[in-house]
Amino acid sequence: MHNLNPHIFPKITLVGAGPGDPELITLKAIRALEVASVVLYDSLANQELLQYCSIACEKIYVGKKGHEKGITQAEINDLIVEKAFEKGNVVRLKGGDPFIFGRGMEEIEAAAQNGIAYSYIPGISSIMGGGGHMIPLTDRRFSDGFWVITGHKSDLSLSEDLYLAAKANTTIVLLMAMSKLTEISRIFAAENKGNTPAAIISHATTTREKITIGTVGELAEMAQLNNLKNPAIILIGEVVKIPGSLKDIKNKLQLVQK
Repeated sequence: MHNLNPHIFPKITLVGAGPGDPELITLKAIRALEVASVVLYDSLANQELLQYCSIACEKIYVGKKGHEKGITQAEINDLIVEKAFEKGNVVRLKGGDPFIFGRGMEEIEAAAQNGIAYSYIPGISSIMGGGGHMIPLTDRRFSDGFWVITGHKSDLSLSEDLYLAAKANTTIVLLMAMSKLTEISRIFAAENKGNTPAAIISHATTTREKITIGTVGELAEMAQLNNLKNPAIILIGEVVKIPGSLKDIKNKLQLVQK
């Protein structure tokens, strides 16, 4: 596809919208939205962010939720190319960070293959969603690092990396894994780690946010009893105990003050 209008310079900016809270977007991302000719946004990008677009900007929803049928990735790639040549400045607004399980590179490659200029603006990832509850990803007393693993590979299987991560002294963050909770519990039970602290955070950083804390062995029960749905992140590791420790400190301080 080639643009016959010499006044249009086709380009795409891949923009991270953040984890859900509209205030958790970068200034650079806002500026990109302000000058966009077209914005293609998905279901995890807070639609309040579209207020930064100009009146003339064309806004196109290209999202889908869970396992629902919707626009395919190939169709999104084609639309990016089409709109870039038609209107020039396309912003692809994606929830979280586009390069963390967001298929962002597939969209950049589609643009590059068609001679379209491209750039990338990072977003705050939902993997940090536990921070609002004082669950850090790392703490030198409890965790040597963190693994971020998808629970939903293209063939619908669970990543083999989880078997390795279950053996390590590390925090594990699972995305798109709510349909694999029983399997996850079995993997940790096989390593005698069924009592490892775990948290499920649904709709992290939004007004719909819910969090439940328990153990890896209780994941399926936690989700069912608290009606936790996608989008959700699962945090596994000793760092999940930290909010309880902070509560104990606060209670002891109050007793001293009395």
